[in-house]
Amino acid sequence: MGLYAKYILPRIIDFVMSNDDTAKERAKVIPRASGNVLEVAVGSALNLPFYEPSVSRLFAVDPSAELLRMARSRRRSTTFPVEFLHRSAETLPFGDASMDTVVVTWGLCSIAEPLDALREMRRVLKPGGILLFVEHGRSRDVSIERWQNRVNPIWRVVAGGCNLNRPIDELVREAGFQIDELETKYLPGPRIMTFTYRGAAT
Repeated sequence: MGLYAKYILPRIIDFVMSNDDTAKERAKVIPRASGNVLEVAVGSALNLPFYEPSVSRLFAVDPSAELLRMARSRRRSTTFPVEFLHRSAETLPFGDASMDTVVVTWGLCSIAEPLDALREMRRVLKPGGILLFVEHGRSRDVSIERWQNRVNPIWRVVAGGCNLNRPIDELVREAGFQIDELETKYLPGPRIMTFTYRGAAT
């Protein structure tokens, strides 16, 4: 891993994702989490301020040691225990049906094997538990999707493995989830980067 990916890119990610538009999306989703919560691809923990006291314990995983270092600096603002784990999402160190809620926000775009990760999320989720997600991905506008496909090979290199064109809803369903709520829209910014899926699945 080069210096750019290890030290510079995490700070860029934290800066880019710290804006009012993403905060509004977080505020619609994160307060719904309760009980034992797993957050996948926690990044620099920008979701932490939005969790409610109904959370018993938060387990947060991410493959970036630098992002986790930044995340730990935000832990003092919580009223519940938080455990950060440095690992990928494709193999989770939790028992079957051990989580009440699983959260993933702007993470499925960069996980190397998103379907494997989603299947792990389903494995650790209790019956009746909920998957909460906010992700950017493949546009439903054919002309925008065409540009996403063209730009994606270059974008992946620049953005640390982030993909612009993943069909988030299809991946969630293929992993065995039932999507109960789904809203799609463009957030402000370049449309090839901002088509957003926000939803809940069981």
